[in-house]
Amino acid sequence: MAYKITDECVACGSCAATCPVEAIKEGEPTYSIDAEECVECGSCAEACPTGAIVAPE
Repeated sequence: MAYKITDECVACGSCAATCPVEAIKEGEPTYSIDAEECVECGSCAEACPTGAIVAPE
């Protein structure tokens, strides 16, 4: 399971800039994480200023 971006996302790009595998893409209105590419490292969640990225269950 990959990390997920919730509706709390403000599309600031902080998460995409820290993703080591470029699994995060800009979308409308929020960013999204490609589950096939995500390596579950957590760098995106740590970088998110709004706490919009949640760990896989």
